[in-house]
Amino acid sequence: MSTAKKEYKRITTKTLVDMKYRGEKISMLTAYDYTMAKIVDNAGIDVILVGDSASNVMAGHETTLPITLDQMIYHASSVIRAINRSLVVVDLPFGTYQSDPMEALRSAIRIMKESGAHAVKMEGGKEIQKSIKRILNAGIPVMGHLGLTPQSIYKFGTYTVRAKEEAEAEKLKKDALMLEKTGCFAIVLEKVPAKLAAEVAKSVTIPIIGIGAGSGVDGQVLVTHDMLGMTHEFNPRFLRRYLDLFAEMTQAFTQYIDDVKTGDFPNEKEQY
Repeated sequence: MSTAKKEYKRITTKTLVDMKYRGEKISMLTAYDYTMAKIVDNAGIDVILVGDSASNVMAGHETTLPITLDQMIYHASSVIRAINRSLVVVDLPFGTYQSDPMEALRSAIRIMKESGAHAVKMEGGKEIQKSIKRILNAGIPVMGHLGLTPQSIYKFGTYTVRAKEEAEAEKLKKDALMLEKTGCFAIVLEKVPAKLAAEVAKSVTIPIIGIGAGSGVDGQVLVTHDMLGMTHEFNPRFLRRYLDLFAEMTQAFTQYIDDVKTGDFPNEKEQY
């Protein structure tokens, strides 16, 4: 299969499946606001995830659990106004789909209608199949999410690698096949052994996008604030920092403070 990069005017769910077929890797990053989404989209990213990680990154919560549906819609709306090319996928937040398929449908409809997003993402396998089916039956595309599922962090009790044991690995493989058969257009695999992730990617026809899942999958996703080095206390093995914006921004802020204090800013050219 050709691995040459093809130019796409607009990324759709079908585009991602075609990219997998062509052997072209899928790039995915998070965004939660207009300005960041504009930059990410202009750079040519394939998928923008409006993740419930906004709970951590934007609001400072310890977990993703506190963020609400209204807040996710607010972030998604801001992102949608910025994009021209990327596919925008929005996380259904904790508590909006796990127990009741009808509530799941209502939550997904609100996201699609009120934000203009292109798809939703849901964490879990067999246990949420009915909710996924209900949403898909309404014509709303669904991206699955297996492995480490942060909305279940209190169940796991840790953010360590998932599916290292045979029983959990077998369940993950079955869940991936189930998600494909049910109709999901792609699956995120988070923090699972690279060998297992590559096996799952080969077993399904839909794209597998990894985060801490090795290179044998169909694409990669990172939290933008992490890969830009805006955060500095989070250092998992899978994270590559492409910039150190924490240091650069701190230097800019301290320089600004000094310039204001000394009267250097504004100078004559910066006045009317």
